[in-house]
Amino acid sequence: MPGLIGKKIGMTSVFDSTGKNIPCTVIEAGPCVVTQIRTEERDGYAAVQLAYDEKKEKHTSAALKGHFKKANTTPKRKLVEFSNDFKRNLQLGDTVTITDIFDPSALIDWADVTGISKGKGFQGVVRRHGFAGVGGQTHGQHNRLRAPGSMGASSWPSRVFKGKRLAGRMGGDRVKMLNLRVIKIVPENNLLIVKGSVPGANGSYVIVEE
Repeated sequence: MPGLIGKKIGMTSVFDSTGKNIPCTVIEAGPCVVTQIRTEERDGYAAVQLAYDEKKEKHTSAALKGHFKKANTTPKRKLVEFSNDFKRNLQLGDTVTITDIFDPSALIDWADVTGISKGKGFQGVVRRHGFAGVGGQTHGQHNRLRAPGSMGASSWPSRVFKGKRLAGRMGGDRVKMLNLRVIKIVPENNLLIVKGSVPGANGSYVIVEE
C-alpha cells in the first residue's frame, strides 16, 4: 500500500456545505525522499523506503550518513518502508509528495493513519482495562474501591495466569485509524486534512496510507 510519512499538526474544525461543523486533524504529509528500493531478486520482497524530516549531520551515525549519501540526500529523522504500489516508477533520490498518493480533485478519498498514542504512565485497572471497581459502599467495604480483586486460586494453579489484566504502563502503543475521510488537500503546503482524530501528540510522526 503506497503512503507517506507525516507529522500531526493539530486539530481544528471545518464547516461542510450543509453548515455542519466537522472535527478534523491537520497532517503535514511529506515531502519524502526515496532512500532505498527493495526488489524481489535481491531482498525477496518489493518495497520502497521513504525518509522524512531534516536531521543535523552531527546527530547522524556514519552508517546512516552513507545510506543517505547513496540516495544523494541530506540526513532524515524518520525512515519507513512502503509496498511498491506507487503510481509512478520511483528511483533512488526521488521526492514523493502528497499529490503522488491522493488526488486533490477527487470528490471522496479515504486514508489510513498510523501513529504512536500518547503515553499515560502507570495506570490502575479501572482506567487501563475498564474494571468497574467494587461499586457499593455497604457491608463494611472501605479499602478496595478501585483494587483489581483476586489474582486467581491458591492450591491450583498457585500462580497468576499469563495475560491477567493488571495495572501497568498505559499508552505509547502503535495505533492505526482506518478509513478516515479526506476533507481537504493543500498541495502547496503539503497539508492533509482528515475527519476525526489521529493517535499521538501534536508534532509526532504519523504514517499516512491510501
